[in-house]
Amino acid sequence: MGLLGKILAAPLAWIYGGIIDIRHKLFDWGVLKSQEFDIPIICVGNLTVGGTGKTPHTERLIELLDGEFRVAVLSRGYKRKTKGFVLATTHTSFKKIGDEPKQIKLKYPHIPVAVCEKRVEGIQRLREAHPEVNLIILDDAFQHRYVEPWVNIVLMDYHCPVYEDHLLPLGRLRDRRSQLSRAQMVIVTKCPDDMKPLDFRIMSKHLDLYPYQSLYFTRMTSLAPVPLYPAYGQPAVLERGTPVVAMAGIANPTRFVEDLRQNYDVLQTVFFRDHYTFKMKDIHAVEEALKHLPQECMVVVTEKDAVRLMNSRKISDDFKRRLYYSAIRVEFLENRECDFHRQLDQYVRENQKYNVLHPE
Repeated sequence: MGLLGKILAAPLAWIYGGIIDIRHKLFDWGVLKSQEFDIPIICVGNLTVGGTGKTPHTERLIELLDGEFRVAVLSRGYKRKTKGFVLATTHTSFKKIGDEPKQIKLKYPHIPVAVCEKRVEGIQRLREAHPEVNLIILDDAFQHRYVEPWVNIVLMDYHCPVYEDHLLPLGRLRDRRSQLSRAQMVIVTKCPDDMKPLDFRIMSKHLDLYPYQSLYFTRMTSLAPVPLYPAYGQPAVLERGTPVVAMAGIANPTRFVEDLRQNYDVLQTVFFRDHYTFKMKDIHAVEEALKHLPQECMVVVTEKDAVRLMNSRKISDDFKRRLYYSAIRVEFLENRECDFHRQLDQYVRENQKYNVLHPE
């Protein structure tokens, strides 16, 4: 943003800050009510707009907690075409629930996944539909505050630290830096692979968390691309060195492309805005570009993009044969995943507000 843009954005950021301060005060004073529930509610959120990796971290939470608890996920369903409560099935269109809830449901079909912009109503209706559920993960609800979670987990992108940012529209913060104090756990995401002990200490010092807060660091690892349409006889895993076109409609595709370049020959990149719904003209444009590239060239998209491209009857067979997607896996740095899991388990068992988790 240029100097003129900053001058124009500064008073708007001041007004925005005043509005969110008043809203938080109304919750703090009890004028606006936060509802507690008698089962553990884990909120995964952030302070900024854009991608901090909420969906991959939500998926990691599912993997850590599934089996110990009967887990469900509730999201608002960002960019969906519907309103109100929708309980997902594996056949529900991403247009009805949003691409990220759809991704989670496809990945963990046995996990109840629902969307509702009113989280209190969503929790109530989700429990009515699935009374066996005894732990709910709230995706992107840190600012909602009408629900009082048992655990708040706030994510921060390593490359966009909140202590160097400003409120919208001057910066990317959608909430005050001071609201970080409401989190029990803070995770710095998208860390570089070569982080040194000094880097951990510097970031920890800048965040200056309270003694009751725990700080973790994670990185995102891209898995080998696999076919989106595997019925066309192509290799089950894309062979290293294959020429590819990288296509993405996510908030920040930089790491996606960097990871691809480590193992593949990225000939072109095609980017769209986050949560973009692909149109046939977009597909045709990529098909036209493929005509001028080697015959063995494939198209690789992110897992979230794959959700918006699957089950399309309009895509040509040749394009389907070339279409691969790469999933993301979260890895905790400093070998601290066990510590994170233990502490999370302690919050939802030993420090529970209501002793109803496993009435035996």
